[in-house]
Amino acid sequence: MTVIDLGRPVQGDVVELILDDHRRFEALLRDLRDSSSDRDAVRRAFAALHVAHAEAEEKYVYPKLRNKGAVGAHEAEHGEEEHAEGNEALLAVLELKGTDTQAFDDAVEELAKVVNHHLTEEELTILNPAREEVGPLVRAELGEQFATERNAQIDADCGTLTNVRRIVAAARKEGLLDDEEDEG
Repeated sequence: MTVIDLGRPVQGDVVELILDDHRRFEALLRDLRDSSSDRDAVRRAFAALHVAHAEAEEKYVYPKLRNKGAVGAHEAEHGEEEHAEGNEALLAVLELKGTDTQAFDDAVEELAKVVNHHLTEEELTILNPAREEVGPLVRAELGEQFATERNAQIDADCGTLTNVRRIVAAARKEGLLDDEEDEG
């Protein structure tokens, strides 16, 4: 079985840690598109990183940035909605049996579309204000909290099909996923 390094940061500027994960997402998406890669291992790694990253952001980063006035409620809530949409697209990839089908390629394309949109929007509307409005000590403290939660989630095997199903069902119940209603 292919082992994929997701990194194990323990500290750092939260903005840089999040950007490091964003670059990992982009690399993993490239590997998911590559028919010569171990796509099953890549999708498991992507699932673990996606869930861990989103959970850590929602637990620590978004609330702290709201508290510090760096982002408004709308940006934080929109980020959570986009995490839910990413998890929903991820679930479609995880539920497929094989990785060498057109259905898999189509599901990966949708996942890439949703995740890339979120990365771009988060970098513009959340990370830029965090750089400008939050001091380096707070970003470092937040980085440690983010990294600790992220690593704990990965250690708890957060990217399993069962857990992603649970997360998507909870997001749907909370109204984070609107049936067939796409907001640009």
